Amino acid sequence: MPYSDDETDDELDPGSDGEGPRVEEVKSTESGWRVKANNRVFCNLPEFQKKYFLCLKKSKYAGNGIKTYKYNALTFIPLNLFEQFKRAANLYFLALLILQIIPEITTLPWYTTLVPLVLVLGITAIKDLVDDLARHRMDNEINNRKCEADILLLSSSNPNSLCYVETAELDGETNLKFKMGRKVTDERLQEEHQLAQFDVCEEPNNRLDKFTGTMRWRKDRIPLDLDNMMLRGCRIRNTDECHGLVIFAGADTKIMRNGGKTRFKRTKIDELMNYMVYTIFVILVLLCAGLAIGNTFWYEEVGSKAWYLNDGKDQTASYRGFLSFWGYIIVLNTMVPISLYVSVEVIRLGQSKFINWDLQMYYQEKDTPAKARTTTLNEQLGQIEYIFSDKTGTLTQNIMAFKKCTIAGRTFGMTDCYILARPVDFTWNKYADRKFAYLDHSLVACIRSKKDKDVLEFFKLLSLCHTVMVEQKEDELVYQAASPDEGALVTAARNFGFVFLSRTQDTITISEMDQEMTYEMLALLDFNSDRKRMSIILRFPDGRIRLYCKGADTVIYERLSPNSRHKEVTQTALDTLRTLCLCYKDISQQEFDAWAKKHKAASVAMGNREAALDRVYEQIESNLMMIGATAIEDKLQDGVPETIAKLAKADIKIWVLTGDKKGMSKEGYSLRGGPSLWWQSLRNILYEKKKKRRRLRLKRLGKRPVSATPQDAAQPIDDWEKETRQVDFVNMACECEAVICCRVTPKQKANVVSLVKKYKKAVTLSIGDGANDVNMIKTADIGVGISGQEGMQAVMSSDYAFAQFRYLERLLLVHGRWSYIRMCKFLRFFFFKNFAFTLVHFWYSFFSGFSAQVAYEDWFITLYNVMYSSLPVLLVGLLDQDVNDKLSRKFPKLYLPGQQGALFNYKNFFISLFHGIFTSLVIFFIPYGAFLQTMGQDGEAPSDYQSLAVVMASSLIFTVNLQISLETSYWTFVNCFAVLCSIAIYFGIMFDIHSAGIHVIFPSTFTFTGVASNALRQPYLWLTIILTVGISLLPVICIQFLYKTIWPSVGDNVRPAEEEEKKSVPFQRGRRSRRSAYAFSHSRGYADLIASGRSIRRRPAIARPNPRDSIREIENI
Repeated sequence: MPYSDDETDDELDPGSDGEGPRVEEVKSTESGWRVKANNRVFCNLPEFQKKYFLCLKKSKYAGNGIKTYKYNALTFIPLNLFEQFKRAANLYFLALLILQIIPEITTLPWYTTLVPLVLVLGITAIKDLVDDLARHRMDNEINNRKCEADILLLSSSNPNSLCYVETAELDGETNLKFKMGRKVTDERLQEEHQLAQFDVCEEPNNRLDKFTGTMRWRKDRIPLDLDNMMLRGCRIRNTDECHGLVIFAGADTKIMRNGGKTRFKRTKIDELMNYMVYTIFVILVLLCAGLAIGNTFWYEEVGSKAWYLNDGKDQTASYRGFLSFWGYIIVLNTMVPISLYVSVEVIRLGQSKFINWDLQMYYQEKDTPAKARTTTLNEQLGQIEYIFSDKTGTLTQNIMAFKKCTIAGRTFGMTDCYILARPVDFTWNKYADRKFAYLDHSLVACIRSKKDKDVLEFFKLLSLCHTVMVEQKEDELVYQAASPDEGALVTAARNFGFVFLSRTQDTITISEMDQEMTYEMLALLDFNSDRKRMSIILRFPDGRIRLYCKGADTVIYERLSPNSRHKEVTQTALDTLRTLCLCYKDISQQEFDAWAKKHKAASVAMGNREAALDRVYEQIESNLMMIGATAIEDKLQDGVPETIAKLAKADIKIWVLTGDKKGMSKEGYSLRGGPSLWWQSLRNILYEKKKKRRRLRLKRLGKRPVSATPQDAAQPIDDWEKETRQVDFVNMACECEAVICCRVTPKQKANVVSLVKKYKKAVTLSIGDGANDVNMIKTADIGVGISGQEGMQAVMSSDYAFAQFRYLERLLLVHGRWSYIRMCKFLRFFFFKNFAFTLVHFWYSFFSGFSAQVAYEDWFITLYNVMYSSLPVLLVGLLDQDVNDKLSRKFPKLYLPGQQGALFNYKNFFISLFHGIFTSLVIFFIPYGAFLQTMGQDGEAPSDYQSLAVVMASSLIFTVNLQISLETSYWTFVNCFAVLCSIAIYFGIMFDIHSAGIHVIFPSTFTFTGVASNALRQPYLWLTIILTVGISLLPVICIQFLYKTIWPSVGDNVRPAEEEEKKSVPFQRGRRSRRSAYAFSHSRGYADLIASGRSIRRRPAIARPNPRDSIREIENI
């Protein structure tokens, strides 16, 4: 969903089809959107018509029905096939299928390509069909609802036209929000016949957080904003009846406008895999060209002179070579793997399910499991180099507690002397929140004495300057706040005797020390991320007009009056907590009247309304008088220091991007609760190597072109200067152990991520919990959302989601690392088995006159990748693990190969290629040599082509399945069954298609009648198969032995520790043991140890080397 820093429909497409009314005194860049209630004739006027095909026109106002599905019963097959054949791989195999129909080219029957292609297309089509049927069901469900549209709220049965809504379908938040009708519509537009007397101007867009409109009523213009709109997807709660006017319907609604294209993320392995497929295709073309040249020379030297090879065709050698080229394109097509992409998607889907099912990432308190919201990025989790994290709600709990305040230069609240103090008793206040705890008794005494006017004014401001809504539930006040900070401040004022009771559109009622007071609200200057403050203008009961303002210290200090006191004291008193500065300004009636006119004009502007309002706000928010500041504490989540320490050991750099100030970010959170040495280094968080920075600066300055005119040093001179400063920033920041960027806006967060991606070419991960983190999450290679206190906006924009920051450790070090290892192993073996299978045709061509004849039986070629060799490698990609999850987290250095891309790159690709070449050589030449001079038991020599094909195919199946067995690190029953089942399926199908019965039914298709039974009853052919398989696997076994003994990897060093854990003797429940008589003592017992299955008794020391000694060395690498 778009936010203030995302592109909107207006930005992307400033043009529009319709033209609306011009708004006086405002130059609007938007076309008009005019609505009249209950007036179909008005909506069908020619000016509201647009062309959609040739000269045909239709209304630009959409109907209320929606359509998100892609297919129907008639269009599914043609449209789905069209979409699938837009993929290069599918189109390539379709071209091959067409070539196989040409008799002069092909030596392979058409079904050898058709069967795998239909299987791939069918699996993809079934997946697309299931997805589209779900869309059909969702559309029918939504379209059958009574009213689903973006509606302007006119009035409701609640007082002041309040209407409570739940917006879970929009932003995932389940807490109630309020919408409010305008006062004029509440008082004067209660009957249906009155609703047609005004129109509303607004253009459809995808901004869920913004609405800009103007209502005209009796020559008056009334501003409309999002608080007056009930968007499609809302659920009305606690409201009996409400009236509204439909503004946008169907496809024009904001939620439907958000259904556009999202940013598509691809992994490094995806990009590398595509380049490797292109490389394979180039190799294939070169091989085919070489074999075609060979066919040309062979025909000139041998074929044209051999009378028994004369086919009666008058074709030149060059033309025959040309036909041979296309024939070999067909024969060697299995080098380009058609099933690769489908297999990869199956593996990724399984890995995503494992993340969803992981109970160790399940947060029981909120019943929130981990959720993989994408299936395309799992292996990228094993390659993360930089993590960009929000602070509030991501590293912290986002549960705010009022701890300190400074009022008129005097500080109250949490200090070292209050650690053991008794909490304040608030029983004197009937409205007090029982959960609120505060330790400084002097503040309460000061308030109850009513002698200090500044203290009373301080808490009066907190109870009045906010946007909190209040509900009465069982004689108790329940506050609905837009943010935890605001809720904490209003609750604090409530406990100290200034209780917010109710509000209308024009008034706010509070209880001031048991005395109820009502204030007239003249204007509300709301908060946003750019302003970083909010203000309210009130008329007091005695007629005075006062502005109350609260906001970040950086923006408040700029707007203070020169006569304001206590600025320096306030600035230093609350240096390590979340602070808001509070101030006020008295306004004369004349000054307010002049400002109100400007405010009214800006509030009804249809173009750049926010900018116009900001300029008006600036005029009134000046010369403020400081009252004091609040300080709120937000504690770290459980396990955050340990998690960051583990990730740092895995060589993952962690940057914290926060909107908080420097002191609070560094000391208030980072240095609390962290016993790890890594956390102590955060005291020097902004440390940089001065010599390095000076050298960089001098280097850049020496290259900088001299400008003819002096310019501001803070502004880039040109694009070159801008890029230079960006490079300097990234290089300087990357020299630090850790980085915290303070006071950054949502767009700046995304820019920091983009800079690191651009200049470091690193794999990045962003994690956050709020709407201000959405840009950062979308920009990073992987986005993680925390389902915290700030709603579900971050989760809905993320790739992965869970409830606590500490689960990031398991997501990366366990699931990410496993996914990367599995995918790399799968791809390496997949390429190997295809090379080993296909290149046998290449060697056979030297003995077949380069005639594009195949070396195997046709059905073996058809089923090799589908049934004979697919399941074992697929299960390795799904289930394999080098070490268990405990050791993966215990030894973070295991994560390094993924960051380095060491397990799958062009080096590994060419190793797989040469391994396939070697295996194909062995599989062809050993059986070929065995068949040169052989004699069967019956005295005949079975050295025919069919028997050779059976022996080579059998040797290949054994070699490939045993090879994947050697590569498997984690054996389960499923893996073992898959290997044995693949071999059994091969022999079962082979004996069936070589039987006489099937030959009688299909004599032209199944021509290898009786070959399998005849060849495999010869003992020497079994010896040939065993010899071929043995020679193929022997170098692999030797190389693996050498690597594990001489050049062991980090995983090889860790694996003995896992084996030692398995050998530990479990605790035996039946064994008698002596226990202390203090059965119910307060000290911690042995429950955890017993439940773990480990022996309680200490094992005797064994005089042998401990594999953990070598592991400890790994940690210090």
